[in-house]
Amino acid sequence: MTKSGLIEKVAAKLEGLTLKQTEIIVETVFESMKESLARGEKIEIRGFGNFRLKERRPRKARNPKTGESVDVPRKMALHFKMGKALKEALNPPEHKSP
Repeated sequence: MTKSGLIEKVAAKLEGLTLKQTEIIVETVFESMKESLARGEKIEIRGFGNFRLKERRPRKARNPKTGESVDVPRKMALHFKMGKALKEALNPPEHKSP
């Protein structure tokens, strides 16, 4: 699903709002999430999952083309952990036949 697809889906649920108004709402949600993560905060959406930043330490790597050693700097990476409801929706329990 793309952002525009999400906007259309939300607009269909919220009768009375235009696509432009819905786009502002969705953009505000995403901006708020980005700002929270930039401050180092964890985002928890019950039934969906948690977003948080993890630090990747600097390390030595090797350029596969030349074999030369390369320094990879420290960087932050986004980590997502599924919530129980989402995990169960994606992995329904298998029913065993008698």
